Amino acid sequence: MTLTRAAGGVLAGREPHRDDRDPAWLHEARLAALKWVGVHGFPTHKDEDWKYTALAPILAVPFEAATVTSSNWVTAEMIDAAAVDLGGPRLVFVNGHFAPELSRLTGLPAGSVVTTLAAVLASGSDRLEPFFSHTPGEHHAFAAFNDALAEDGAFIHLTSGAILDEPIQFVFFSNADGVPLISSPRSVIIADSGSRATIVETYAGIDGDVYLTNAVTEFVLADDAQIEHYKIQLEPVTAFHLALLDVRQGRNSRFTSRSVMLGASIARHEVRVLLDGVGAEVSLDGVYLPQGDQLHDNTIFIDHAATNCTSHQLYKGVLDGRGHGVFNGHIMVRHGADGTDANQKNKNLILSDHAEVDTRPRLEIYTDDVKCTHGAAVGQMDEEALLYLQARGIPAEAARGLLIYAFVHEMVDRIAIEQLRTQLEPLVAGRFRNDDRPVEL
Repeated sequence: MTLTRAAGGVLAGREPHRDDRDPAWLHEARLAALKWVGVHGFPTHKDEDWKYTALAPILAVPFEAATVTSSNWVTAEMIDAAAVDLGGPRLVFVNGHFAPELSRLTGLPAGSVVTTLAAVLASGSDRLEPFFSHTPGEHHAFAAFNDALAEDGAFIHLTSGAILDEPIQFVFFSNADGVPLISSPRSVIIADSGSRATIVETYAGIDGDVYLTNAVTEFVLADDAQIEHYKIQLEPVTAFHLALLDVRQGRNSRFTSRSVMLGASIARHEVRVLLDGVGAEVSLDGVYLPQGDQLHDNTIFIDHAATNCTSHQLYKGVLDGRGHGVFNGHIMVRHGADGTDANQKNKNLILSDHAEVDTRPRLEIYTDDVKCTHGAAVGQMDEEALLYLQARGIPAEAARGLLIYAFVHEMVDRIAIEQLRTQLEPLVAGRFRNDDRPVEL
């Protein structure tokens, strides 16, 4: 299966996998999504939200859809090496399919559900129909492609007032085993009124494997619900990662998401938030560290559709080698959304003459009585600060590492889970070495 821009392409006439247990609405939604992709094709540079992200390397690979049997020999030790065990419920997916022998479903409050998308579909329940039965291509072709191919992922339903003390962990691990694979995990998290939980997503795989992760994660927060979300992207540099995080928030709900982007050859972390209830709040933070020939794209859209809602964004990038970073942030304040408080910042540190960053913060406001700010900054290493540290006996490489880490330390410090922060600190610091000597921070 080659992903092609051409209308029709190899997708024309192709039918998605069908399980006899699948409801009729799901099969219809999958067919509609594939038809949409076949007609409209995949994004190009002419698409405003994709103009800085070249998809040719992805579209050229003859991917095969991952199956349950393609998980092969992934072990618990490999999962633990990729994602630190946080002690609570842990759902592990290999090539997009649930691996029960590597997972743990314990420690849940009464009435709440932590299971898999495949299990919900097999039960005959229609609770997932609203998540698939929308206009194909509502976001873009890759999201529609996920509609067509997604067979598994996490499903969480927190009942009213449910409070989880330990994080729920999703680990998406890929093992292509020499065959270019595309996995399409789809996760749905429904938080009823007054519920609270922390969700941690980790994406990783086997070094040297060529594969595409095309993930969609959807959150629906009812009134007064609170979700803290973390996403850690550690894919190998031979892989590709495209992901959509879609969030809908009710009255006085609180959603926080922090992303750390280290891996993949081409990675896109797209976030879309609809503030649909009075007094809803969202806070989005991200750090991206492309080096070599990596491209890291952060595309954000926050839709202020209700009054007295608040949104805050802070994204920081450090770019080395021929690394390319993209921040495409768009805030819309709709007519009647008075009392909006929206703040958006993007800061970038460029370490190489060949590195590139495209930053595009945007505000689109259709009402009065709002407080909205945005800004972007791109700079290089402060040579005076570097000389200052060297003059006090700090070796040049360590001084360089200290200054870079000081720039991103604010982002790592915002990770409230100590085990996760402890895992990420050396990974982030390790990006700032120019040779094999360790940088002591």
